[in-house]
Amino acid sequence: MTFSMKEKSQYLQQLPQVNELLMALEGKSDDVALLKEAVRDALDAARKGILAAEDGERCRALADRATIEASILSALAAKGRPALMPVVNATGVILHTNLGRSLLSEDAIANISALTGRYANLEYDVDAGRRGSRHDILSGLLREITGAEDAMVVNNNASAVLLAISALTAPEGEVIVSRGELVEIGGSFRIPEIIELSGATLREIGTTNKVHPADYGRAAESEAAEVLLKVHTSNFKIMGFTEEVELPALREIADRHDLPLIYDLGSGLMHPLTDVGIREPDVLSSLAAGADLVLFSGDKLLGGPQAGIAIGKREYISRMKRHPLARVVRMDKMSFAALEATLKSYRNPEKARKDIPVLSMIAKRPEDIQKEAEAMAEALKELGYFAEVARDQSEIGGGSCPGEYLDTYVVSVEDPKASAASLEEDLRKNDPPIVARIRRDRLLIDARTLRPGDTDTILRAMKLRKTSR
Repeated sequence: MTFSMKEKSQYLQQLPQVNELLMALEGKSDDVALLKEAVRDALDAARKGILAAEDGERCRALADRATIEASILSALAAKGRPALMPVVNATGVILHTNLGRSLLSEDAIANISALTGRYANLEYDVDAGRRGSRHDILSGLLREITGAEDAMVVNNNASAVLLAISALTAPEGEVIVSRGELVEIGGSFRIPEIIELSGATLREIGTTNKVHPADYGRAAESEAAEVLLKVHTSNFKIMGFTEEVELPALREIADRHDLPLIYDLGSGLMHPLTDVGIREPDVLSSLAAGADLVLFSGDKLLGGPQAGIAIGKREYISRMKRHPLARVVRMDKMSFAALEATLKSYRNPEKARKDIPVLSMIAKRPEDIQKEAEAMAEALKELGYFAEVARDQSEIGGGSCPGEYLDTYVVSVEDPKASAASLEEDLRKNDPPIVARIRRDRLLIDARTLRPGDTDTILRAMKLRKTSR
């Protein structure tokens, strides 16, 4: 039987007036305009809900004053929350691009904190008492750590690539790149489009799966050739019948034709991680192998803030610093503060592994992860969940180390009264949000990416959802 409009009208008339609710909720918000908006939105939602309802019980619930006031307060709380908030990463993906990639070290956080409410010598030479350059802030430290002639920092690695090509080529000068290295990374950043944006001309050589020294040699003979660009395919691998030209051979070709050799390394690994099973080219080896410029990210395997770092020949770095784009892509003082502390850790590679969260998570022993997972599983069982520990694999993520996985242990969780999707949604809507993953209708929590205090947060959320049902 259809619930009539006449019956619905009774409930519409029961809805409180705007002024009544404003008086009742006075003092609940410092922003009166925001409170009025929340009140009107709540009443509009209640009216629409009543008009769409098909029974009296639903209408009664929608017209309930306590329910309306609760929805207003909830809306005010939501509007007051910052757009960026802390999130618990229980996915096991270390460099989770959607969750902000690398976590900063305690030293980096302290360095930022010291500058948040203070002026800083960002472009001021304290010793000389005159204007300085932000390009000088980290160049000395980067030279010390890497042995490069010079260095500069910009706001991300895409900017570093664009700036380097723009500074080292004349309009329509050719940039020689292997066809198999014309990559696209997140956010539709494509090497061909970056080259086009710089004003240079892309000269593709080789095939998707194979390129030979002779391909580079023939392209380098062109009078328009100005740069040899090698791009590390950091977010995919081509397997099988493949061949690429390594840096030492490219160095010989570049010398023969008097061309600069740029290596877009991308992922920013400073020291090798082969001892933990990760095979990824590193900054120091790339520079030693003959690249004139090595370009890499600060917020991937380096473990710092978002940044683009260029190291190499002084001649080419100087041209980048003088180029008009350098101002467009410059970095802010907070990122400089975080990156400085991160780079200082690399003065001692062992210290870096312990202090920089990305590296410590990569190096975390599976047996230690297993102990954490087992403790969490036992606590979840006490709360009434079905939980067991299973072997699995973690990803490094963030467009780094494609095909490389780390052995791990996950807590596989099931609620007999709810689906895995429902459980995942409840955790995701927790405060703070907890992001996990689902496989075969089971929620998986990977302890590799949990930070101190995260386990307690997860258990509180799991307990809360049990008691609120």
